[in-house]
Amino acid sequence: MIIRISKLPLIAFLLLLSSIAFANPALTEEVLYKPFILAQTVQSTDTAGITKKVERALKKGRFDIVGQYSPYPNTHIIVVSSPKLRRYASQTKNGIYAAIQRITITTVDGSTQLSFTNPTYMAHAYRLKADLADITQSLKKILGFKKEFGSETGATKEELLRYQYRWMMMPNFTDRLELAEYGNQKTALKEVLQALNTNTAGVSKVYQIDLKGKNETIIGVQMKGAGATQCSGDEFVMQNIDFKKIKSTGHLPYEMIIQNGNVYALFAEFRIAMNFPDLSMMGKNSFMSIMCTPDAIIEALTLAAGSEIDDW
Repeated sequence: MIIRISKLPLIAFLLLLSSIAFANPALTEEVLYKPFILAQTVQSTDTAGITKKVERALKKGRFDIVGQYSPYPNTHIIVVSSPKLRRYASQTKNGIYAAIQRITITTVDGSTQLSFTNPTYMAHAYRLKADLADITQSLKKILGFKKEFGSETGATKEELLRYQYRWMMMPNFTDRLELAEYGNQKTALKEVLQALNTNTAGVSKVYQIDLKGKNETIIGVQMKGAGATQCSGDEFVMQNIDFKKIKSTGHLPYEMIIQNGNVYALFAEFRIAMNFPDLSMMGKNSFMSIMCTPDAIIEALTLAAGSEIDDW
């Protein structure tokens, strides 16, 4: 016996799927994320005045300003946190990177760019359980929104979760740069803060966040680059790789993590690449132009952690 199946129900089903796909683009294409968000461009070079307005807006929007600094001329960075950000950070192992977001005010060619780190991009790159979409929307509402930037094509959530620069041998988020080991969290904090106050490696504290109920602290640092660590300097790095018209100032500041008495940081090959994913390996304004930076950052942060450089 031959059973004949009508083609009409199948055609109707395919048409239904097609209509759903057109109605919901998310079913046909993946969402792409970029590391930074341009909030607005202000036709003014009054960085101080713009900074005050941004500070007021952030406080009104219930963000805490935990630190700020100007790493080089025409540039100002505001670091913010909030109870919600700290709660999200506590939900994921090594999620403390999500405890802060960075807002940047950069004067370029007679106008000022107001930008901020893309919380959702960072959430995926740092493998958080939460996508921080609500934080992204809050900052857009407070500061404005023109477009995402920092990458030509952007990256999917899955690509960010396993992000490495170029090839498998490069460090990823799970790789740690071990800086120092202490007996407990209290001692580690004391030693690190003392070393940062001494500032012998040109490294100083910009902000500090301690997660309640966890032996975990994040400290953002300014790196001026001194002596043997010259290539670690914020200005040196950004002069070489932040060359596009819209500036990726929100890459700064670098951070150190203190967890259960151990001090570590992210390898520069990951930390820089995730914010500059389009950076070429060779040529002008490439990783080759800052080839000395990864080792200089290791040395600067090791000294900033109160430890010593191993002689190989």
